[in-house]
Amino acid sequence: MADEDKGMRGDTGAGATGMLNQGWLAHIIRFIVAAIVLMVVSYITPGFTRLSFWHALLAAVLIAVIGFALETLFGRNVSPYARGGVGFVVSAVIFYLLQFIIPDLRVTILGALIAAAIVGIIDMFVPTGMR
Repeated sequence: MADEDKGMRGDTGAGATGMLNQGWLAHIIRFIVAAIVLMVVSYITPGFTRLSFWHALLAAVLIAVIGFALETLFGRNVSPYARGGVGFVVSAVIFYLLQFIIPDLRVTILGALIAAAIVGIIDMFVPTGMR
């Protein structure tokens, strides 16, 4: 009877494993999109050195990790993915701090502010955050 119910519902038995695999693929795609966005931002933003794909991918991972840590400590509203002023300021601070972690990356304060604004605008059309 249980096997018949599975067949009737269209359940393939993949269950959590299938969802987990789809989740990982979604995360990988988001990281790649975020890296491409960061590369574009690094090319058009004054005061922001150009990023290679691998440095941009590292930056995307670090932004996700720092954002997760901030959300854990202070709540969702302080996240760089939060819409509004707090998210903008946190994004700018993260962009500025990335230069101390990623080799060959240099960002001025103005460059970090401009990059945060550009990423915010792009994020309205292409969601890049790890939500």
